[in-house]
Amino acid sequence: MIESIAFSRVATYGAPGEQLNGLSKLNFVFGSNGTGKTTISRVIADEAKFPTCNVSWKAGAKLQPLVYNHDFVERNFNQSTELKGVFTLGEQQQDTLAKIATAKGELDALAAKIASLNHGLHGIDGNGGKKGELAALEIGLKDKCWAQKQKYDSKLQSGFEGFRNSAENFKRKVLHEQVSNTATLLTLAELEKKAESIFGPTPVTEASVPNVATTTLLAKEADPILKKRVIGKDDVDIAGMIKKLGNSDWVREGRNFYQANDGTCPFCQQGTSNAFARSLEEYFDETFVKDSTAIEDLVTDYATEAARVKQQIASIIESPSKFLAIDKLKTEKELFDAKVTLNNQRLAGKKKEASQVVELESLSNVFAAINALIDAANTKVAEHNSMVNNLATERATLTTQVWRFVLEELKADLAAFKTAKDGLDKATASLTTQIATATTDKTEKTTEIRELEKQTTSIHPTIEGINSLLSSFGFQGFKLAEAASGTSYKLVRSDGSDAKATLSEGEKTFVTFLYFYHLLKGSDTDSGMTTDRIVVFDDPVSSLDSDILFIVASLIKGLFDEMRSGTGNIKQIFVLTHNVYFHKEVTYNPKRTGVAMNEETFWIVRRSGPMSKLDKHQTNPIRTSYELLWAEVRKPERSNLAIQNTLRRILENYFKILGGMEFDQLCSLFEGKEKLICKSLCSWIHDGSHYAHDDLYVTIDDAMVDAYLKVFRAIFGKSGHGAHYRMMMGDAFVEEAA
Repeated sequence: MIESIAFSRVATYGAPGEQLNGLSKLNFVFGSNGTGKTTISRVIADEAKFPTCNVSWKAGAKLQPLVYNHDFVERNFNQSTELKGVFTLGEQQQDTLAKIATAKGELDALAAKIASLNHGLHGIDGNGGKKGELAALEIGLKDKCWAQKQKYDSKLQSGFEGFRNSAENFKRKVLHEQVSNTATLLTLAELEKKAESIFGPTPVTEASVPNVATTTLLAKEADPILKKRVIGKDDVDIAGMIKKLGNSDWVREGRNFYQANDGTCPFCQQGTSNAFARSLEEYFDETFVKDSTAIEDLVTDYATEAARVKQQIASIIESPSKFLAIDKLKTEKELFDAKVTLNNQRLAGKKKEASQVVELESLSNVFAAINALIDAANTKVAEHNSMVNNLATERATLTTQVWRFVLEELKADLAAFKTAKDGLDKATASLTTQIATATTDKTEKTTEIRELEKQTTSIHPTIEGINSLLSSFGFQGFKLAEAASGTSYKLVRSDGSDAKATLSEGEKTFVTFLYFYHLLKGSDTDSGMTTDRIVVFDDPVSSLDSDILFIVASLIKGLFDEMRSGTGNIKQIFVLTHNVYFHKEVTYNPKRTGVAMNEETFWIVRRSGPMSKLDKHQTNPIRTSYELLWAEVRKPERSNLAIQNTLRRILENYFKILGGMEFDQLCSLFEGKEKLICKSLCSWIHDGSHYAHDDLYVTIDDAMVDAYLKVFRAIFGKSGHGAHYRMMMGDAFVEEAA
């Protein structure tokens, strides 16, 4: 059975299009000529010809469509000199018929099994079942994957390049990476740090930080002169006194003043002997002078080398590498400066008092720290430059590391997804296999039925059936006869001559309809009579008179009854028409209480400009003018002025025209006050039918209308037609009024 049909970009249906949805066994479509009814029938007849339209079948099980429309008439009557024979099952071979019935039951059971399996696989609407669960599972994972993208996109977007604009593609990438990604797992901070350089603007190589030359300066800390006491000779006569007093540095310093004072002691101002002068010269001999020179050189060299190192460090700080821990280097430089200042002071003291033993503050720890900072920076520089030189490789590596991080974030979700998907895939595979097996069995059973049908089919029962109907409906001038081929029909006159070319439009339409009607109970081949099918009637009474209209409607309604009882092979019927009378006749159902029954749907197709529009109705939208009059009475928001003419027309139609009763006869049914009200009502009715009241001068209030509506109801009750009143007003209105 068809559940819905979507029409788009075909004939008078535009985009996004229109739909027939929520379809039932019986579906009635009313519309004027040219509104799009035939397009509906053509889409059902061969949906493959209309790729922009979609026909949705229940459980995906397609049935054979048999469509009566202009195309059918043209194909079977106008384009061919003969009508294809309609094969039906004979009634003589009961054993074969019993086998066909049994096989048909088995075929129906297989169809039901396939439908049930499809329900489990695809759900009722084609979007559920295991496939629906799998789709929902995929959507759930897609949302979780996309949430990761949203969370980290601001910093790692280049790693997601190519997958940032589609949640579905992002999810597929995650599943692909899950299979093959073996990259090193980095922290988010590490990824962001690398992304700044690798994913940022195209980087350039960086210069290495120059190493600080510290060997020369460090060597001066171990100069032996620092630990040597520089004093004069011990065997000079004044050596004993100097040693005793420990004033060698004082004497050496005073010696300079002594020489400048022409041999006179600078302290006591007394002259000295030549022997004393020789003793001073001998005490401060060549060794003493050499050591003193060494001290002076050390002081000068140390200061010079320290200044050079200091300047080198300062240059590094002034133009620092972005990979250098500059704050730490500044701290170490401050320590270096302090120690150099202290050592210069100690060296100056040694120079002044050469006999002192001096130990300098070691710079080795400071230099070790400085060189460690420089080495670390240069390691990063080397890594950076390697990255720059291999940027494509580095970007690919970082990209895989980004996806590895995402996989880790989704680890629990991916594990749960895999477990659920494996189960659903297994269930889906099982259902698919069962459907395939059942479909194969169904095909074999269909073949078996066709072979049985060939054993007991004939085209003669159709000839007899159509000719009987033609005769009973007064078509005596022609009949159906078997053609020479034995598998088709021809239309002949009573004298045997060809009647096809001389048939009237009405005769042609009626005989073609009868041919289609019998085709529904058989097949135009020698098999396929028991195939389940859906039927479409598109304007079957376009050129028929009222008598034939009634007959066609009766035949179609007979098919309704067969479908309801399940005795035939018709599973669904569509009736499309522009004829109001035919629509009223074919849709009449005494069991319908107002709204559409579960087995039926009502539609109106109309043109809105160049485009067609389909509207679904909860009730039969086509009514007679008499029904519309009663509808006006039932309206709670009725017009007080228009109600006069409405009541007159109802009473005239029902009592005067159909019943032959005059208004005076109606009034005679009342006594006393009610009779006066009835006469007043009739007078009011006549008045309302001939005058157009102006609300400025005539006011008919609600109380007045209610009073006369009560009398209107009493007229039907007094005249014995209360049942008609209840039928037209509905029980709910009658109870409310009571």
